[in-house]
Amino acid sequence: MAVRQTIHRMGFRFRLHAKQLPGCPDLVFSSRKKIIFVHGCFWHQHEKCIDGRVPKTRTDYWIPKLKRNRERDAHVIKALNELGWNVLVVWECETKDADTLERRLRVFMRNSRTESD
Repeated sequence: MAVRQTIHRMGFRFRLHAKQLPGCPDLVFSSRKKIIFVHGCFWHQHEKCIDGRVPKTRTDYWIPKLKRNRERDAHVIKALNELGWNVLVVWECETKDADTLERRLRVFMRNSRTESD
């Protein structure tokens, strides 16, 4: 919700969860050919975040499951790039700093390069 509210306050309008696109992106800006995914740090394994760590129990279940999520994310981003879309991944932990989030969103919406840090 923080990303939606920030981007809307900045004056950008978007479509939610476009099912016709690979990965059913969270926010789609069709006229700009831009997409934003908001990824949970745990489920998508954010390497730079403490919440992205694998649980210590049932690792035989969690490691393959979380690995598949990351592989699917990479595949989806690649497919979208091949279709001409610019993709930004915003991590859940990045939504906590509103000023930094707004700056990052503003740069992405201005530029035409892919950012998936």
